[in-house]
Amino acid sequence: MGQVCSLFKSLQRFSFWAAFKKLDFSLRQLIFTHLKITEILAPKSRMLETIEITIRPKSDSKNQISRVRRAVSSALERDGMALLPPQDVKKTLALQRILGQNFDTVMLDPWYNKGFGGIQSDYRNFFLEVIRDSAVVAKHVFFWGFPEIVAPFVERIPKPLDLVCWLTWYYKNNPSVIRGWRSSQNACLHLAHPGAQLHPERFLNDKQKTLASKGKLRYMPGPTSVLEDSPADVIEQALLVGFVGRDEQTGHPAQKPFKVYDKLLQMTVSDGGMILDPMCGSGTTGCVARERCFKAILCDGSEEYTAIVEKRLGIKRLNIQEELTGLLEDNR
Repeated sequence: MGQVCSLFKSLQRFSFWAAFKKLDFSLRQLIFTHLKITEILAPKSRMLETIEITIRPKSDSKNQISRVRRAVSSALERDGMALLPPQDVKKTLALQRILGQNFDTVMLDPWYNKGFGGIQSDYRNFFLEVIRDSAVVAKHVFFWGFPEIVAPFVERIPKPLDLVCWLTWYYKNNPSVIRGWRSSQNACLHLAHPGAQLHPERFLNDKQKTLASKGKLRYMPGPTSVLEDSPADVIEQALLVGFVGRDEQTGHPAQKPFKVYDKLLQMTVSDGGMILDPMCGSGTTGCVARERCFKAILCDGSEEYTAIVEKRLGIKRLNIQEELTGLLEDNR
């Protein structure tokens, strides 16, 4: 504790974050794992005047981790998926790091910072961090948005991820009443670690399967993302609006059709593999996971959308809110 006392003496002479950045990694971990800062009586931009700390036993975090891990494992075994209580996307990703979870794929389908969902001034930096955090726990990351929102991310992709493909979801039935150009597409960046496995064999036609079974398929053709007669890398599928896809509609204002997610996840998730969707909206990822015998951890920041997922998938959110609150506070 002598090291810790010296630290807090230094914090009284420098701003908190300036001092914190000078610490070695092990001491940072000591502060976040064993100590909970309960009161800081000065904003970050001013000199720190007083700081009060309480020591939390190390066993608290261990017990919380064990309880959360058991709850998630039981849900995955029982339902093939686990629905977390509503929380921010960064907290969900931080939780997976704490639990040591690894995924084939993370699906990121946020609000698009244009119109519905509101505007966030630091949107680009915020989601660059989210993508970077996703790369820690998954081999593949899908990031959705309007083309003009997604485009600036292409030259800023956090390492070690690389751009595998720019995918387009094309729809003709946008009900917009705006005169002039109507939006008819969403963009999706497929990002992955170098060498991350793809599964094009799932997209072979009958003739190709026959040749493959005889060892006569000369090469494994890359799958087309075409559902109808349209260009490569374009998924053509109608919006779920009006009478279109009424059986699939949930009331979510920006719901993706099952067929749009299905190809992406079939391409990147191993047999029985794991998916994380920390902004799961209406739960389409969960529907695909159930159909394809994948496993999924789902979460959304909205209470309303979490309730939609519960009704659609016939599952209940895990009763671990208290454990998550303590665990994520201790590991900020």
